[in-house]
Amino acid sequence: MNDYKSKYINDDETIDDLQLKGLNLIQKKDGFKFGVDAVLLSDFASIKKKHRVIDLCTGTGIIPFLIYGKYSPETIYGLEIQDDMVEMAKRSAMLNSLNEKIFFVNEDLKNVEALKKLERFDVVTVNPPYKLNNAGIVNPSDKLAIARHEVLCNLEDVISASRILLKDNGRMFIVHRPERLADIFTLMRKYKIEPKRVKMVHPKIGKAPNIVLVEGQRDGGAYLKWESPLYVYDEDGKYTEEINLIYGRA
Repeated sequence: MNDYKSKYINDDETIDDLQLKGLNLIQKKDGFKFGVDAVLLSDFASIKKKHRVIDLCTGTGIIPFLIYGKYSPETIYGLEIQDDMVEMAKRSAMLNSLNEKIFFVNEDLKNVEALKKLERFDVVTVNPPYKLNNAGIVNPSDKLAIARHEVLCNLEDVISASRILLKDNGRMFIVHRPERLADIFTLMRKYKIEPKRVKMVHPKIGKAPNIVLVEGQRDGGAYLKWESPLYVYDEDGKYTEEINLIYGRA
């Protein structure tokens, strides 16, 4: 590793090449790593250069960096409750010389007063914890538990926060598990974010979907578009053409 990069990371961290416009991301060697969910969400989101974007539960900041690489919006914020994650994400922004374009805020998305102090956004993205916090987690301070389980926030908290942060007719993009789809629709309508677009992601043809992508619009009209499904692997166990395109391999 060259001296320029090495000054931004600690001994227990690594710099990962995002294979996108030369962007890199600092992550813990033994910590929670971003997966296909973040890549699919950044591709699913509809974002223009003039947009202001905020990513909730941003973690290491992977989605803001992917969004910048794909769309180059005006500004991107990442909101994260874990201070060490925010500190690491800010170093990634400096590493990529994007600290005047991508900003990270150390805050609890349940803090309504703090949310109201932020400007309104055209787009909210979120890859929230998926698992209900009823599985007997012993240590709620565990980083992996926070990333995977609804320990510090739940689905309603995320959608309620999105309502506050979105401009009129602004768009919310969320990635989650298909078994929570009824909850997502119900809570979106509770907070007047109308579901507009749904895409199911299947591991392969013949397998049930294991990821769902949903777009909602603040105070939008009632019209839902169900998109064609996405398959991650083909019958030979290789990535499908669509996945290769999303990852920039084709």
